This record gives sequence, structure tokens and C-alpha cells, in this order.
Amino acid sequence: MEKSVNCVLLIDDDKATNFFNQRVVTKHDGFDQVNTVQSGMAALQYLNEVEKNSATKPDLIFLDINMPAMNGWEFLVEFSKLNEELIQGIKVILLSTSSNPDDVKESIKNHSVDDFINKPLSLDLLDNVLENHFNS
Repeated sequence: MEKSVNCVLLIDDDKATNFFNQRVVTKHDGFDQVNTVQSGMAALQYLNEVEKNSATKPDLIFLDINMPAMNGWEFLVEFSKLNEELIQGIKVILLSTSSNPDDVKESIKNHSVDDFINKPLSLDLLDNVLENHFNS
């Protein structure tokens, strides 16, 4: 399979979850570079580095909802304020253990969110992400 996603940014406050998800994404042939951060603030800093051309722009962000300090929803508010040119083309997929129907409804209303997936990631889920969001 030809790589469809050059760079993935995983945002999750849990180190073990980030490690596991990074391993799964790395094993999939459709993905190349994977970067992880452990907070919404760290993700915004990463995107600031992208704007300065010192980091690779992610094609895809997997975002945890429930994080301390800045949760996924708060990150999305700040994300939407970033330079339009920077955020254009970045797919954002919420990755959560939440089965709260309100979270799913909120994600549908949020224009920055492209999809809502329950943890953990798997190769099959990644196949679906490629099929639904990156095959033109």
C-alpha cells in the first residue's frame, strides 16, 4: 500500500496510550511519521513549530477528549484560532474511551472534527480512517 498520510500527531495525556497508538500507527503501511504530545498545550506548541517550519505539518491529528489542564474541546477552540493556512487540510479525529452520546453529538457539531473513534486504535480502524478521509 502506498503511504497516504505523511505525518500523524497523537495528542493524549496517557503515556501508555500514546505508546500503544504510536506502535499501531507505525505498523500500518499507510502512515509514515508519527509524533506524540501529552497535552493540548504541547500540541499547540508543536503546531507553532510547524508554522516556523521546524516541525512536520500533520495530515491527521488523533485527539483525546478527557485530558487535564486543556481538554480536547478546549484544544479545538484554540486550534480553530490558528492561521487558516496552517490548519487547512489537517484532519482531526477524536479518539476517546468516552461512550457519552453528548461527546459524539458535540463532535458532530464541531466543524474542526472530522470523525469520532473509540480507543484503542487498531489496524482495521486505521484502514477505515484512510478509506473515509484520505482516498480521493
